[in-house]
Amino acid sequence: AVLPALALGAGLLAAAWRWLRGKARALTAGSMRGKTVIITGANSGLGRAAAAELLRMRARVIMGCRDRARAERAAREIRAEVGERAEGEGELVVRELDLASLRSVRAFCHRVLQEESRLDVLINNAGVFQCPYMKTEDGFEMQFGVNHLGHFLLTNLLLGLLKNSAPSRVVVVSSKLYKYGEINFEDLNSEISYNKSFCYSRSKLANILFARELARRLEGTGVTVNSLHPGIVRTNLGRHVNIPLLAKPLFNLVSWAFFKTPLEGAQTSIYLASSPDVEGVTGKYFGDCKEEELLPKAMDDLVARKLWDISEVMVGLLK
Repeated sequence: AVLPALALGAGLLAAAWRWLRGKARALTAGSMRGKTVIITGANSGLGRAAAAELLRMRARVIMGCRDRARAERAAREIRAEVGERAEGEGELVVRELDLASLRSVRAFCHRVLQEESRLDVLINNAGVFQCPYMKTEDGFEMQFGVNHLGHFLLTNLLLGLLKNSAPSRVVVVSSKLYKYGEINFEDLNSEISYNKSFCYSRSKLANILFARELARRLEGTGVTVNSLHPGIVRTNLGRHVNIPLLAKPLFNLVSWAFFKTPLEGAQTSIYLASSPDVEGVTGKYFGDCKEEELLPKAMDDLVARKLWDISEVMVGLLK
């Protein structure tokens, strides 16, 4: 009798918390008409939610996704949710992009540069979370390769278009888990040791350091760069996390009650991509649409520059 009572109490508490927190309000007051936005990993989770909201705001949204079939299906669903609009009132475009393949990143950028006359916003959203040890097509540890190096190359190849489209914005999705990461230059590829949690945190710290260094390099160009953490969100990002079968009902209840929905989690990405409040703001870190402080290790400019230099060599921008 005790366990059912506890479960009922937890359920009522969870429901009350959800009610108090309320549903996220989409930032659809502004307009992104005439703006072109690229979102990586836009077929699910945060990326999908951001794509839908920016489409509502009349942006031309390019979904850069690894699985084209899943992306096309997501695009059809988003169009149905948002509703058909008149020509010039927003557009959703699917393009194949596998961040675990530098060849794919280069092909994606080549097509964008051929087909797009402008790029107003780049949202580096896609990510891999705590996967078993595996390597990308180019031999990089998967989390560091996808979360940092793939986006590093993507952004660099699109910088010319971003500059020509200024004022423009780069938005980098990181995580609060950066706090547990360290940039170990002796083992960036985790050849000596691998811990899936620490390596994820390392990749998210690398995201912030990259955004900080990129913002410094782009001063005066009209291109702003900011990073963010979305909070704890119910997405398929945690598919590699094993939860004991008996604990799943409790986990599902807790996640329903206390985790953000994808739309709630995407609000800061949408805000940084579209809000006039952050026009000209660069090199900052945000959470819940507000600027937040970083730990000193995420503001170490010497480490950021060294990471940049090594990343250039790793992705083939420099020999």
